[in-house]
Parts: sequence; C-alpha cells; structure tokens
Amino acid sequence: MSSELFLGDIAEITMGQSPAGVHCNKEGDGFPLLNGPTEFGDSHPMPVQFTTDPKKKANKGDLLFCVRGSTTGRMNWADQEYSIGRGIAAIRGKNGYPNSFIRTLIELQLEGLLVQATGSTFPNVSGKMLSELCVPEISVKSASAIAGIIEPIDDRIALLRETNSTLESIAQAMFKSWFIDFDPVKAKQQGEEPQGMDAATAALFPDAFQDSELGPIPARWEVAKLEDVYEINPGRKLKKREIAPYLGMSSVPTYGHSVGEVIDREMASGTKFINGDTLLARITPCLENGKTAYVDFLDDEQVGWGSTEFIVLRPRAPFPSYHAYLLCRDSSFRTFAIQSMSGTSGRQRVQNDVLGSYRLVLPSEEILTAFSDVIEPIQMAMTSNHKRVQTLASIRDALLPRLISGKLRLPEAEAMAGEATA
Repeated sequence: MSSELFLGDIAEITMGQSPAGVHCNKEGDGFPLLNGPTEFGDSHPMPVQFTTDPKKKANKGDLLFCVRGSTTGRMNWADQEYSIGRGIAAIRGKNGYPNSFIRTLIELQLEGLLVQATGSTFPNVSGKMLSELCVPEISVKSASAIAGIIEPIDDRIALLRETNSTLESIAQAMFKSWFIDFDPVKAKQQGEEPQGMDAATAALFPDAFQDSELGPIPARWEVAKLEDVYEINPGRKLKKREIAPYLGMSSVPTYGHSVGEVIDREMASGTKFINGDTLLARITPCLENGKTAYVDFLDDEQVGWGSTEFIVLRPRAPFPSYHAYLLCRDSSFRTFAIQSMSGTSGRQRVQNDVLGSYRLVLPSEEILTAFSDVIEPIQMAMTSNHKRVQTLASIRDALLPRLISGKLRLPEAEAMAGEATA
C-alpha cells in the first residue's frame, strides 16, 4: 500500500431509481424489484415485488448496498439480475478488482460513511459519497489474493446461515402443523397415524374437535389470551450507568433469527431482555416485514437492552421459550398485530395491551413438553451455528485491516483462515 484512492476509481456504482407504481406487481411479472433492504436475507434478497419497467439494474454478483433510512449500510449479494429502487445502490469492481474485495473495503470504512450519512435528519448515502470514499491503494494482484483468503470464510458463514434457515423452516413447519393447522388431530380423526412423530407422541393428541370462539379446536384444548401465558415487556432493571449489550432495529434481519452487530453501551432508556426472549418489532414497516429476533447471544444471567420499538415476549412454563419466536413468525399472528396498530400514518405501533389480547389455543402440558423435546435440539443447533458465525466474522474482521496494511503476510493469513474454516 502506497497511498489512497477513491472507491469510484476501482468500482462501478449504480444508484437505484424506483419505477412508477403502475409498473409494479407481486405476481412475478417482469424483473424482481428491490426498493430497500426489507427483502434482504442473510446473503441475498428474497424479492416480493416485480416491475415491467426497470429504471436501474443490478447484475448478478453485484454488491447491494442500502443507501437510505435506519438500515443504511446493510449489504447483500445479488444472486440474479434485479431492478433496484432509490433505496439501493449496486456496486461492482472494475479493472479486475473482485467484488468481494470491494465489499471488504466498504466494511472497513463503513463507520465513517455512516457518520456522514446520519448528519441529516434522514440517513442518506449519495452516489457521490460512495464514489469519493477513500480506500487504500492496493494492486489487483494483492486484492485478488486477499479476496481468496476472505471468500472461504464468507462462504462458511453463508453456509452456516443457510443451515439455520433450513432448521428454522423445519421448526416453523412443525409449529404450524401442531398448533395452527392441527394436522395430528385431523389425521387421527380420519383414522390415520400422524406423520413425523412416534406413537407415544401421537397418543398425546385427541382424535376429535370441539367448538370454540376461534372455531373448531382440538378436543380438551383451551383458548387463552397471550398475556395469560406470556410475559410482555417483563420488568428488568439495569443499574445506573451500567454497560450492557445493545441491539438496534437495524441489526435485526427481515429473515432469520440471528442478529447483526450488538454494541456494548451505557444503560439508557430501552427494552430489557435476557437469553430466551423474543423481540418483536412494534412499528411499521418493520412489523409488516416480520422483523423478529430470538435472543441467544448473551451470557447466563446477562441482561441486554434494545430499541423501545421492540416488544419483549417471554413465555411462561410449560411453554418453551422458542414458542414465542415461532408464533411471531406465523402469518396469522403478524396479520393480527398489523391490523391492531394505532398512531400516525406511516409510524403506527402495536400496543402491549392490544397484543396481549391475542387469543391462542392451549394444548396439554404433555404436548408442550413433547414439542419442547423436539424443538430444543433444533434451537440449540441454531444457537451454536450463530455463535460460530460470530467467531468467523470476528476472525475475518481482524484479518482484513492487517492484510490491507501489509502487517500480516498472505501465507500466515491463509493458515489462520484455514484453521478458522476447518
């Protein structure tokens, strides 16, 4: 490294432009459209909108960078060609610089970039700010070598996150089958054996339904308010000026329960939580997009605090803690929460007492225990994978500045990366 240059010297930056609403749809007609990071996943987007009139496009392999709002700075990879709206910039290396290396440079300078972006009331990163971002001058050969060290770590992180997404899908499918669709009861009612469970577990389910205020529910099950079986924002105080982990709304992804950066901050007003709690976004559009976090990153007995725009949900025994997270991911629950919002347009919130009035069906304690026995190993595996992701990310972030500055030789970094991903 001999000097500095601008990001625009080694990367092409395409700022998004939103198409007119009349050219947008949710039926899959045209190009997948990204207007912001609400569709971002762990590594690539999951689009829900499309447009027949794309104004600006991202190419497959481009870095997608959020340039507006509270989630400014979040990044994803384009796994296909996208139409990008004004909340997104597409960035790709030029003159031989790998895209993964470009992301590395942006991550190293991200804190300063965000300080610039938040200097106004509404955070915003302009194309000029990105283009004029100062980065170290490194040869294409060195940049490619650094990318070759970092990419396997990023690939391992992506694989662990994909594994967690699969595990979560399994847990969500089981939750819906048992407690929403009542599939085991329907099977037994028809004289069939419930699928996916042993005989002892199947015997716990009734073989008939009964009427209730929610419609037909399994015989001998009950209906209760959420506030009767969950603690909602349970009181938990931190000592004055205590330093504790802080979780902001922007650190919670739209998909998946793992969280991003957790920063130690001095105690201030906020929502208190402990391991096993579920954090549900209470404001639009975060709630509409399903922002939910399961807290599994604290030490035993450690207390954290987060944005007041979170609602903390903590199930009472015999409900397993993960029951709250799976409930919050259920579409019928989110529909109830969204429809119960109140407040000013565009900034409506769901209130604790209204959420507490949500009615859910209560199975027997034996069924809840059986559910916990199956779900707990899945949740523990996800927590283990999440911690592994954090460790790998820390190793990567420690390697990067030393590699770019030349303080760490490539063979040494390759050995360290190999040990980390083994």
